[in-house]
Amino acid sequence: MKELPVGVVSFAEISQGGYLYADKTKFLYQLAKYKKPYFLSRPRRFGKSLTVSVLKAIMEGRRELFKGLWIDGSDYDWTPSPGSFFIFC
Repeated sequence: MKELPVGVVSFAEISQGGYLYADKTKFLYQLAKYKKPYFLSRPRRFGKSLTVSVLKAIMEGRRELFKGLWIDGSDYDWTPSPGSFFIFC
């Protein structure tokens, strides 16, 4: 049984560490593919940091982290797109 990633906000650590991850890459694909500005507003402890970490890995073209997830089998172009991902806190 896989461990829950309590307190882990790095997608690379979750992916490579064998933690349990609920695949939401189908929804994040839409954010990454259409490259429009989005404002993510959620209550505390709802996974905002992890979501941003996953989007960052997608934009960096780190396909190896997504083996077995929905986005790996999609038509997403894994060419890194530096500068197209900005985070404002």
